[in-house]
Amino acid sequence: MVKVLFVCHGNICRSPMAEYLFKKMVKDLGLEKEFIIESKATSSEEIGNGIHYGTKRILDKYHIDSSKHRARRITLSDYTNFDYIICMDDRNVYNCNRVFNDVDGKVKLLLEYANIKRSISDPWYTGDFNKTEEDILIGLKGFMNFIQIKI
Repeated sequence: MVKVLFVCHGNICRSPMAEYLFKKMVKDLGLEKEFIIESKATSSEEIGNGIHYGTKRILDKYHIDSSKHRARRITLSDYTNFDYIICMDDRNVYNCNRVFNDVDGKVKLLLEYANIKRSISDPWYTGDFNKTEEDILIGLKGFMNFIQIKI
């Protein structure tokens, strides 16, 4: 069982987009029984809130239901409970490392799996959910290639 946690600042835009798109990718490959996939926030600002309408619009395009999603914050136990803690930007990595003290190298940027050394811009500020989707898909494909080697 591969346990993956996607992390962003508020858990309403990027990390749930990555969570649900990766769940679809895994399901389409018939591997859903091999994975646990979740997403959380590093901040408490949006806890309990649903997905941002911009992310919902992207997920609706793929016929993905995200209506039950509620923002949650990372906890210390997540470090033990997940094999991969995948962040959307450098600030998320920094905040995760403050909580987890990542001695096992579990915390990484999503785009690192696609050999790209940059963060995924926060569409909360940019308004460009399509660019966020493109970057997340690139990162997820890279992560899937990485993980299939390990499965």
